[in-house]
Amino acid sequence: MITRIVKLHLHDDKVDAFITIYNESKAFIAQSKGNRSVKLVRDIHQANLVFTISSWDSEDDLNAYRQSDFFAVVWSKVKPLLQSKTDAWSLEEIH
Repeated sequence: MITRIVKLHLHDDKVDAFITIYNESKAFIAQSKGNRSVKLVRDIHQANLVFTISSWDSEDDLNAYRQSDFFAVVWSKVKPLLQSKTDAWSLEEIH
């Protein structure tokens, strides 16, 4: 199993728009092959700094989702809301 963390630094006035997109998308993400969980968290000091945290059975499952038409459509909506490039990490538990 892998955990995917994506850091998104949004424009201050675009946070609500991002949360709307996330809420509209999370059910599809949760139903994607290999997805175990998905959640959105926010920095306690910077309201425009958010992170998505998702768990996947494998990197192949994550990559299949990232290459889907659904992801392409959602990403085209999210990208204009960003203040800077995203950072992302794919992690595995080592005990």
